[in-house]
Amino acid sequence: MNSKTPYTYTVLRYVHDIATGEFLNVGVALFAPERRFVNAMCRTNFTRLKAVFPSLDGDSFRASMRHVMACFERFGEEAREQLALRSPTGTVMDYALAVLARDDSSLQWSEAGSGVTADPEAMLAQLFERFVTSHDPKAPTHRKDDDDVWRHFSGALQQRQVLKHFDRKTIGVKDDEVEFKHAWKNGEWHCLAPVSFDLANADSIREKAHRWLGQVTSVANSSEPFRLYFLVAEPTQSELRPAYESALSILRKAPVQKEVFAESQAPELSERFAAEVAAHERQGAAGHR
Repeated sequence: MNSKTPYTYTVLRYVHDIATGEFLNVGVALFAPERRFVNAMCRTNFTRLKAVFPSLDGDSFRASMRHVMACFERFGEEAREQLALRSPTGTVMDYALAVLARDDSSLQWSEAGSGVTADPEAMLAQLFERFVTSHDPKAPTHRKDDDDVWRHFSGALQQRQVLKHFDRKTIGVKDDEVEFKHAWKNGEWHCLAPVSFDLANADSIREKAHRWLGQVTSVANSSEPFRLYFLVAEPTQSELRPAYESALSILRKAPVQKEVFAESQAPELSERFAAEVAAHERQGAAGHR
């Protein structure tokens, strides 16, 4: 989709002292009604704020940011499913003020800005970098962690509208258990395990693979049948590729039904689950006739 669409946005500010008006930008929200896109990005790392405002309550700040993003994530799901009660001809402020009303608290929305874009999601990231993170100290090269891997795969699942079917599931035996944060039941449990091998050295990569092998082997005889999907990210450093290949081989030794998916295969996995969820729902509907 290359045609441009209008959007409105607002910047979330942390105002440490209302009297002095000193603030730092901590988030951005964007609404593109024609694309039914609404979302927000907020800072969860408060290092820079703490350096400027030493008395900042970091835990409270992080909780507030997560609350804002969770609300906008829900708004986004409603918009995609065309269940939103708010007018599609409104502005981002309709959503922003529903999350944080105008008052004398430390979190304040700016006046709305506007523009046009071919990609609202990419524009939100650009605005976040421009208004929130552009002056941050440059950090060392970021290594993907398991949460980063999950965000990559969950984005594909969310586009297919199947993410909502997943929930936590603990697979256990008499003396051990493993909790999977993302699982769906269709006869057997389908458990997703995001695993980043973007680590610093070969030993760490192989050690992580062996740790997963041990955990899965320990619960392999669970009375609840389950299938495991390893969602993996490869190391950034090309010289660690042999260790990565060894890690994949180690994961495949797990004595359960399992498959391994690289990040490039996220669309393939999401399509498969979308088809299985649809078939499961059709079967359920037919059974209730």
